[in-house]
Amino acid sequence: MPKVLRIINRFNLGGISYNVSYLSRYMPNRFETLLIGGPEEKGEGSSLFIPESMGLKPLLIEEMRRSINPLADYFAYCRIKKIIKEYKPDIVHTHASKAGAIGRLAAIHSGVPIIVHTFHGHVFKGYFGKLTTFVFKSIERYLAKKSSAIVAISAIQKNELAEIYHICKADKISVIPLGFDLRRFKENMFEKRKDFRKKYLVEEDAIAIGIIGRLAPIKNHFLFIDAIEAVLNKSSVKIKAFIIGDGETKEALQSYLDVKRMPYANGANGKAAIVFTSWIKEVDVALAGLDLVCLTSTNEGTPVSLIEAQAASKFIVSTHVGGIKDILHPDCGLLSDPDKPEDFIKNLLLALEGFDVLSKGAGIASEEVIKKFSYIRLCDDMAGLYDEQLKVKN
Repeated sequence: MPKVLRIINRFNLGGISYNVSYLSRYMPNRFETLLIGGPEEKGEGSSLFIPESMGLKPLLIEEMRRSINPLADYFAYCRIKKIIKEYKPDIVHTHASKAGAIGRLAAIHSGVPIIVHTFHGHVFKGYFGKLTTFVFKSIERYLAKKSSAIVAISAIQKNELAEIYHICKADKISVIPLGFDLRRFKENMFEKRKDFRKKYLVEEDAIAIGIIGRLAPIKNHFLFIDAIEAVLNKSSVKIKAFIIGDGETKEALQSYLDVKRMPYANGANGKAAIVFTSWIKEVDVALAGLDLVCLTSTNEGTPVSLIEAQAASKFIVSTHVGGIKDILHPDCGLLSDPDKPEDFIKNLLLALEGFDVLSKGAGIASEEVIKKFSYIRLCDDMAGLYDEQLKVKN
């Protein structure tokens, strides 16, 4: 039975935790999997409940942290090498940048036969200056050369990796879209919607607009605030906006609202037009309560929040970045250039004006989305890739 050591950056709330958990739990029985990764960081919610709810017992690498720390990174590398020596995996599969760097180096230096890496996004645009970005691209090119296979989660991402950033040749990259159990976004939606809107004091005739994810510079929540301000000033539609998540830019966002004299609430109390909810584990409940979902990032991989939003029949207004176009059903959303904030605002106003028709179309399209991003399809695709690599090695 081939053994797979699966390594994740950290167990924080987000789509990667779901993705690696489904892969670790539902791969065909001919594979054995051990899941390891770092803990969540300050301002993040832990996602350990996700693998644990599937009967998994992940190993925590306490030294694995998001920021670059040579000493902690070295200890994480040593810890992973020790796990490799004890577990003796046939395949080491890393997910995302930090795990991909430390995990693949440990696998290379331990002589692991097959090394696979999945790019869930990349840091080649919008994160660092030119010199730092050059260094990271050079590291990724070296690691890709030493890897048996690279996985991109969308065709757009594959093109970026091969043709724009030249990480490796296209024939080394397999496109395997993300996969989830999306059935919960169809179950008991009326009751969930009622509970969410009652908790957050959303009036029956108000359209609830939400943005879901980590509060970080790359997510550009300031554009979301500008768009909500425009709606409040230019539209007669009654709205309530929700910023769902937490992170480093929260104080800056609230200061921005103060400067604009836009009232906001923290948590369920208050009737302000904008509400910071922090993390919500039951994202299916949040999506049931929302009517429109936004994303304002300047760089993305394949945002899971948009896959879940479509499964929940929600219309989307988003910036056109990363692999979003690959995952967005034509009937489910509007895209705009991240460098043209006025277009994003225009799209949000259009979505509100045509809300009834657009939301109906999104509801019809949701079944296609659920089928396309099934965790069963994900596991079958990944098993096929593993089998190919095992055949080559044998």
